[in-house]
Amino acid sequence: MTKRIGIAVDILMYGLMLAQLMYVFTGNTLHEILGITFFVCLVIHMIIKRKWIKALFTGKLKNASRPQKLSAVITCLLFLSIVMMMLSSMGVSRMIFPWFKVMGSADLHRYLAASTLSLSALHGGMHFYIRTKRKKRAAVLTVLAALACAAAALYGVPYINRHFRTVEVDYSEAVHGERAELSSPKPLIVYFTRLGNTDFEPEVDAVSGASLLLADGRLMGSDQLLADMLEDITGCEKRAVTLTGKKYSSSYGATVSEAIDEIRADARPGIEPIDISGYDSIILIYPLWWGTVPPAVSTFLEGNDFTGKTVYLIATQGSSGFSSSTEDIRSQAPGAEVVEVMSIYCDDIPKARQRLLEWAETLSPSE
Repeated sequence: MTKRIGIAVDILMYGLMLAQLMYVFTGNTLHEILGITFFVCLVIHMIIKRKWIKALFTGKLKNASRPQKLSAVITCLLFLSIVMMMLSSMGVSRMIFPWFKVMGSADLHRYLAASTLSLSALHGGMHFYIRTKRKKRAAVLTVLAALACAAAALYGVPYINRHFRTVEVDYSEAVHGERAELSSPKPLIVYFTRLGNTDFEPEVDAVSGASLLLADGRLMGSDQLLADMLEDITGCEKRAVTLTGKKYSSSYGATVSEAIDEIRADARPGIEPIDISGYDSIILIYPLWWGTVPPAVSTFLEGNDFTGKTVYLIATQGSSGFSSSTEDIRSQAPGAEVVEVMSIYCDDIPKARQRLLEWAETLSPSE
């Protein structure tokens, strides 16, 4: 009975890992619940395998065969990877462990998940290798399975996220609501988004929560939606950073390649002028591109005099934090006081209004 339970738990754990790869479709809440379930299964698995664990730490495996020793090494690496992945999952949690701030990088969590999935394939493959007589075949299948798991986690899931997911929001529900009374003069909202800076085909779908969405069936940039929220909350004017020359490709992958080429070349593409001379402060909304601001935003920053002005930063991203963008903005806008306001994960953009309102209220005049 114990052996059957162990097999069932192992199968369930593999299934849970595969289900968690489908974060794009399950959403954050179910993803976190599945993570807790995986942890419970791991505890049960360790209880069932307690004799093997004891043998490992008491040195009783020293006389084991080479494949068994290799299997033991892989198992230890798998356990370490799972522990690190669980800590990182707490760090990026937005529902169950929002208070846990250690290892809060979505990129790190993705790499650890890929490591765990690949090591799990090796772990299961080694059990098959030890038991089968067809050693070469088992070894080849095990390596191929591990490589396939790594590719699925590192490349397959992000590809699905960018090319097969549609983000739809109710514009009025997302944008309109309670307002904050700001002191005068009010800040100017400046934002950059792919819409207006990309040559989209007329029938293009919204397929990236980090850059595009459908608001009441109309294509919008995610950062444009945030700017509209802040405009409704504060009554501030807003301006878009808009390219005057060549636009980016409609393909997300091509845009990523074009962006890194521009950043490496330290390019400054031409943009429509934005006059900030009549404002004491700027609310800058921008997506992280390779850990920094898009080159067009750099053009805006370096093309204006920010001496004595305050620049409030709102970054949107699919990884975590502000990366190097804050320091880059300080160097590109000398004389400005640069303040990090919030970094918004792409999935949280449609429901970010309350966070923006709470921050805007801190700018309201004291009674």
